[in-house]
Amino acid sequence: MKTALLVIDDDLQRAEELSLLLRFMEESHVACTAFADWRTHVENSPDLRAIFLDAGEVAPTEVSAILQTLQAAAPQVDLVLIEDAERPARWPAALEVDCRARLSRPFRHSQLGPVLAKLQRRDPRAGRGAQDRRGAELFRSLIGHSPTIVRVRELVQRVAPSEATVLILGESGTGKEVVARNIHYFSPRSHGPFVPINCGAIPDNLLESELFGHEKGAFTGAISARRGRFELAQGGTLFLDEIGDMPLNMQVKLLRVLQEHTFERVGSDRSLKTDVRIIAATHRRLEDLIEAGQFREDLYYRLNVFPIETPPLRERSEDLPLLIQDLGERIAHEQRLRVTLGPAALRCLGYYPWPGNVRELANLMERLAILQPDGVVGLDDLPSKFRAYYPEELAAADATVERAMLAAAPPPVPSEPINLPPDGLDLRQHIIDIESSLIHSALEDANGVVAHAATLLKMRRTTLVEKMRKYRIKRDEEDE
Repeated sequence: MKTALLVIDDDLQRAEELSLLLRFMEESHVACTAFADWRTHVENSPDLRAIFLDAGEVAPTEVSAILQTLQAAAPQVDLVLIEDAERPARWPAALEVDCRARLSRPFRHSQLGPVLAKLQRRDPRAGRGAQDRRGAELFRSLIGHSPTIVRVRELVQRVAPSEATVLILGESGTGKEVVARNIHYFSPRSHGPFVPINCGAIPDNLLESELFGHEKGAFTGAISARRGRFELAQGGTLFLDEIGDMPLNMQVKLLRVLQEHTFERVGSDRSLKTDVRIIAATHRRLEDLIEAGQFREDLYYRLNVFPIETPPLRERSEDLPLLIQDLGERIAHEQRLRVTLGPAALRCLGYYPWPGNVRELANLMERLAILQPDGVVGLDDLPSKFRAYYPEELAAADATVERAMLAAAPPPVPSEPINLPPDGLDLRQHIIDIESSLIHSALEDANGVVAHAATLLKMRRTTLVEKMRKYRIKRDEEDE
């Protein structure tokens, strides 16, 4: 979701009226929601700039708690308070200064204009730096409405401001590093580096040098001094991925660093102070490794201060449509390839157990985008291993429906060849004329409503607005 403005009001009809006015004036994505559902919109909207809050129907005793909860969940977002001109709301005095602006119903263009200009002058994320903006983008990877992923987001928000050591547990591909990066970017250490290291991918004899660094001549091949990950992560976060695969001798040295906050480079006797936050992750059960003598129990308790378990995708299959939509948008943005899944294909993927979790889903979406660019993926377009788990009776019913739809579709009319005029033509200008004419026709059929015209032209509203600006096409007053 790329919501820029959010209207919160239990009177949804009144909220939708304000949303339509904001969409027209701002030309950005505006959403409206009731008080019971605002948290989902805020958590899943990294581009959120402002919240328009109308608590006119809420008891004054509840207003203070609502505002405190809202500001705690979105401290970087501007807050606009709405009240009835005839019955001013009794807002808590402490929030009079914190709110960005106040509006009175009924809304007028002359009243909203200065408020939106004030919001545009200040980017709510500008003071937080590029890393914090990256954090907002990363948080999109934890989208979903299932109770398990909602719980993960809540835990991330709770632990991020602290200095507690975090242990992230979960199967491969569930997004453990995504959780770790979100904890870092929403923490006071977000200005510092985030340094990851895969403890299971580095040979035992090199892991100590990777973590603590080495001096020149410390071993064969050490032709110069080198800083380790603890030094590189100074003032930031060190992410120890696959901590369960770390050899026992390194576990002892890591435990000492965690206890004393000092370490030595390989080949040096000089102690260095470390100021890093440790986040560890593993797909293995550390309790079983402790019983087998492969993991130190004292290190486990040192790491397991605040555990977070990332759920496998098969346990939150209701999040599949949102994840697929998000992955599709990323592929379209990064690779200029668009892919859409038909209803039958989407239902089929809901039965697949997803042993590779979200990583496997991302790989599938990229493969489908290459095989079916700008097309709709049907049931038969999915690889056979994904269709193997779909019940035969449902697959047969979907195949029947798809065949009926194809049979009902009119056959394509072959286009007649166009003869060029004797003097030729300006192809670029000819295409511009055709495109402008089609846009004018679509706007006329849609009574001047740009969103409806974009639907007729099978394009996004923002794309149509850009083309209208390019060709200097004015919208009708009916759009307002």
